[in-house]
Amino acid sequence: MSSFSYYQPTRIHFGFGKLEEVGRIVSRYGKRALLVTVPPFQALEPVFEKTKRLLRESGVEVAHFDQVIPNPTTESISWGAEMARDFHADVVVGLGGGSSIDTAKAIALEVTHEGTAWEYRLFGERKVTREILPIIAIPTTSGTGSQVTAVSVLTNSGERFKSAIVDPHLFPKEAIVDPELVMSLPPHLTASTGFDAFAHAFESYVHVNANPYTDLLALEAMRLVIRFLPPLLNNPADRRAREHMAWADTLAGLSIANCGTTLPHGIGMAIGGKAPWVMHGEALAVVYPEFLRYTAPYALEKFAAVARMFRPELLGEKDEVAALALEEIMNAFLKEIGMWFGLEDLRIPREDLPGIVEDTFKLPDYSVNPRVPTKEDVLALLESAYSRK
Repeated sequence: MSSFSYYQPTRIHFGFGKLEEVGRIVSRYGKRALLVTVPPFQALEPVFEKTKRLLRESGVEVAHFDQVIPNPTTESISWGAEMARDFHADVVVGLGGGSSIDTAKAIALEVTHEGTAWEYRLFGERKVTREILPIIAIPTTSGTGSQVTAVSVLTNSGERFKSAIVDPHLFPKEAIVDPELVMSLPPHLTASTGFDAFAHAFESYVHVNANPYTDLLALEAMRLVIRFLPPLLNNPADRRAREHMAWADTLAGLSIANCGTTLPHGIGMAIGGKAPWVMHGEALAVVYPEFLRYTAPYALEKFAAVARMFRPELLGEKDEVAALALEEIMNAFLKEIGMWFGLEDLRIPREDLPGIVEDTFKLPDYSVNPRVPTKEDVLALLESAYSRK
């Protein structure tokens, strides 16, 4: 067994009804909370109002920044940071999907440091030098894992480039994972975020810096997604399946927090920068068949292990046979969960492909793939993924 380190400072509160504890949890860190969410809508507005009520009943004053947008931009983050400063917030509560939690993290950083959050991105001009405002994360989707990671993803609209801030200071102090909050998640969003959780687990598992601890978490996360995501799409009210997907998401987040992601996430980030209307899970799904075909020969044992999770009958086959079968298995899985499409279906202009390639290589994910690609390789993957039959 190789030597390794594992770090996870986030205290996790998991289970139905855990939102009831939000006032007690947040009040440990401050008495003036900035609540960060998307604009109110029918499914989640009652959750927003309940959270504010519970906070105020615990003696916590609340300002509500409700202007989070999908694929958060530097502009939207700065609006939130301005509100946090004016309110003199001493704690930030991110309530929602990955975009809300990532925005909360970036606001907590921008309020306490000079310049904008964008300047602290990977390979940016500035470095995080001190503590940021404490972050409490409350996910309302099951897929991004942001409630337990030190990552905040953000987009520079002017550059059409999506990047990330990665720093241990961004770990939320506490995460409230209440499956009750995902019960109303629509089927396609359930599928997209669910596949994101699978991709987090799979990529941390095959990552060149994987370790026995992250492997343990990743394998269980994949097992849960394989078992519970397809039936959940047929019965969205299945509380047991929702609970297991919320746990799979958390496990996958714990995996990438200590290991990271590989080639598909680098490409997916680049797609999101060029096409902010594309969900992250969609950007991953669209390149997964090509990624599997390209990478499988360089990680036969691990690819084979995942293939056998889908199809136990492959236990009697050699690793090479099982590993190379994973592409076909994944194609069937993507079709089953409604995530089978090409770049063309996502309205990505073909002329954007070279720019997506360039942006893929501005992030480190490609370099930790079991097979390190060239720019020509990535362009060929994108060309192959452009149209689906």
